[in-house]
Amino acid sequence: MSEPFGVRFFSNSKVSAQAPRIQDMQRRDADDFARVLTEALPYIQRFQGKTIVIKYGGSAMVDSTLKQSFARDIVLMKLVGMNPVIVHGGGPQISSTLQKIGKESRFVNGLRVTDSETMDIVEMVLGGLVNKDIVNQINRSGGRAVGLSGKDGDLIRACKLVIDSPGQGIDYGFVGRIQSIQPAVVTVLEQQNFIPVIAPIGVGDDGHTYNINADTVAGRLATTLQAEKLILLTDTTGVMQDGTLLPRLNSARVQELIDDAVIRGGMLPKVGCAIDAISTGVTSAHIIDGRISHAVLLEIFTNHGVGTQILG
Repeated sequence: MSEPFGVRFFSNSKVSAQAPRIQDMQRRDADDFARVLTEALPYIQRFQGKTIVIKYGGSAMVDSTLKQSFARDIVLMKLVGMNPVIVHGGGPQISSTLQKIGKESRFVNGLRVTDSETMDIVEMVLGGLVNKDIVNQINRSGGRAVGLSGKDGDLIRACKLVIDSPGQGIDYGFVGRIQSIQPAVVTVLEQQNFIPVIAPIGVGDDGHTYNINADTVAGRLATTLQAEKLILLTDTTGVMQDGTLLPRLNSARVQELIDDAVIRGGMLPKVGCAIDAISTGVTSAHIIDGRISHAVLLEIFTNHGVGTQILG
């Protein structure tokens, strides 16, 4: 049966009226897409074959949408010829697990006091639950990720962290500092087209396991691998001054901002990690907002980025 004239007329008129608008939208979308690809091309060429160390933490590890966008970013980086190496945190997950077993989390000067029982939980959560979840997210997005801790391949040798400053005589337990990094296992994985995902756990000459700050591990690993970039995902916009993002800084300017107390609090150790990496051979460091979907790609492949870039 043919459709009623009125319906047919209305339908054709509607399509006719909307067609130019739809075509304009499609044209704008195509132009935007082409612009993004064109902008990304020189960065893809420049960083092909380069190692980029990414410290993964904060909201990007908790929010399901952000977790998926991060995994896809990493897979895309690998597909266009870069070598992403991920070092992850997991503080909130550790605290949650400790709470479930009735154990209180205790922090002093931002460091988790880690007794033997807590260290067992830290290793279980970081080396097991968190690490394998990241590996699974990347693999489901089409990548080939392999989870490691600093124990694997003797990757991270550590010792007990001792702070000798006046008034700092605190026993942090099994909190460690890095003695050395032996990157052979990471290098082999890169050569075989795998994506290393590393939990910040080290082992000492005494056979003890140590919990190490993930930013510190990422920075030291970037230096050891002579990475092109160190990227630190955070829950902040970047380095700010009077409410305005500072998109690019050099080491001298960073020191001025520290002296003027513009950089302070939780940003200090991240900036310090970035400066240490740059001073030991890493080309650039980036402190970016992990609360933004595809933050890693936006920082690497666009002219403006989404955080603060620190250069030598």
